[in-house]
Amino acid sequence: MIEKVLDGIKKSIHEQRRVKIDISEASALTGSGTGKGGRTTFDDAFAAARYVNPFRMAYRPLPIVGSDALFAAKVGNALSSTPWGYTPGSNAGSPNVDTSIWQLPVRSVSATLPIRSAVLSDVNALEAALVEDLMMEWSQVEAASMAVNNDQAGSTTTATGATAGLRGLDMYTSAATAAFGTSGTAITNGIHSLSTQAQTAGGVVYNDIASLTTRLPGQYWAMPGTAWHIRPSMIESLREMKDLQGLPVLLEVGEDDGGAVGRIFGWPVIPNPYLSAAFPIYLANWPRFLCIGDSNEFSVQMMEQSAPGFITMYAEKKVVSTVRDPFAGVRMSA
Repeated sequence: MIEKVLDGIKKSIHEQRRVKIDISEASALTGSGTGKGGRTTFDDAFAAARYVNPFRMAYRPLPIVGSDALFAAKVGNALSSTPWGYTPGSNAGSPNVDTSIWQLPVRSVSATLPIRSAVLSDVNALEAALVEDLMMEWSQVEAASMAVNNDQAGSTTTATGATAGLRGLDMYTSAATAAFGTSGTAITNGIHSLSTQAQTAGGVVYNDIASLTTRLPGQYWAMPGTAWHIRPSMIESLREMKDLQGLPVLLEVGEDDGGAVGRIFGWPVIPNPYLSAAFPIYLANWPRFLCIGDSNEFSVQMMEQSAPGFITMYAEKKVVSTVRDPFAGVRMSA
């Protein structure tokens, strides 16, 4: 454009007349502009905010290298029934010391994005925005699978992966007390029992929350990472819980937000929209309760001219998740 202006000025001086200078530029996406010529100005592209995986706020990370992940837990007690004195006693714990193992396959999450070549040439920072949004989309997909997927059946939870997805929290067995699942390397092993509190018929009440709290063993109470994960619709029900004077029942001392249920009994509340209506509340020490394994790398490949005028981006990541310590978390059932 500058060269056109300079050439026009020289021509006007040389010919002693008025010269019209055409400074319009063509755009690959919008042609010649909005009927006036010139180039359309694009702000940097961005990705709209998504509710990314809240389970990743506190969990046990596990770097994944192979195609499977194996988890092992020591169970039972080491001391004999008469541990006092200098004479070593036999292992007579209840139960005796043993190891429980389970193995899960690493799952693949992939996406294919067709992108118009003309868009890439015009829109600023589009590539970065696409990758950012893809990472957030992956986060949503894995969160839903971690919450509700059934990895034992191919038809009940197809939207969250089914037999190709993760082992969701919903499929763990509900019980009065926690217990490790069966030991072995089959896909049917490691389905633990979680201590589950049923809510009062007709809706959750204050005593339901108090009873659920007592189910979590005391050794986990003061550990870093202990928190509630609650479905947003359930948070609304807890906010609406009032005493005889119409005041919020679950208002924490020192809260100045009108009882927004930011904390309950001292533990922070994390809104988790991926939890199902069947199990809307979890209280756990998440670094011990949930383990998430990620591959050390993910694949991105750009394929040009896979369709006329388009560039296709293929991306893949690998992940696995499991309840690692069934004693470290409790839940409420509807």
